[in-house]
Amino acid sequence: MRWYNSSIGKKFIMGLTGALMVLFIIAHMLGNLTIFAGPNGLDAYAEHLRTIPPLLWIFRAVMLCALVLHVWTGFSLYLENKAARPVGYQMKQNQKTTFSAENMIWTGLLLLVFIVYHLLQVTFHATNPTTYGFMDAAGRPDVFKMVVLNLQHFGIAAVYAAAMIVLLLHLRHGVQSLFQSLGLTNDSTLPKLETGGRWTAGILMLGFILIPITIFFGVVKL
Repeated sequence: MRWYNSSIGKKFIMGLTGALMVLFIIAHMLGNLTIFAGPNGLDAYAEHLRTIPPLLWIFRAVMLCALVLHVWTGFSLYLENKAARPVGYQMKQNQKTTFSAENMIWTGLLLLVFIVYHLLQVTFHATNPTTYGFMDAAGRPDVFKMVVLNLQHFGIAAVYAAAMIVLLLHLRHGVQSLFQSLGLTNDSTLPKLETGGRWTAGILMLGFILIPITIFFGVVKL
């Protein structure tokens, strides 16, 4: 059996791709927070990304591969675990596991749906076409206006806020789990990583969820 088809190989792939995506999420949050610097902050950040198209597309290709591998290995491991316990427990007692750990597959699938929605909205402009095509005073695409016009709608803001809560649940277990999958934990470091994972998940959720909340309630506006 090839190593990447074994449970150990799949867990290593999960850990590696998970680490790449956590780093991307951190960078993405920091970039998105430039919205609080006003139109020039977010528009300048978006324009900077567009000035390096080859690197940008290479980065996107790498992240797409990481996402596909993460989803495939996660679902494969879920099916393997399901097959190992074909009959459910008559009385289930959770001693150390958490809600986040038990529902990684479902929070992951919800995040996948949100990612598709987010790409359709922001990258491919397939939703709310009236919010796209604006230019700012410097002649750059007005990303700030696009984001504000979208998130002023309750339904869209609610979807983004809900997705960030799902992200919190997924990362609460996922951050420390990726270290375990890469074989970087032991009995003394695991509790610290669990705590660090919870803090990381909370900070990332807060950083992202502030954007739809502040826009919807008019703190950030055109």
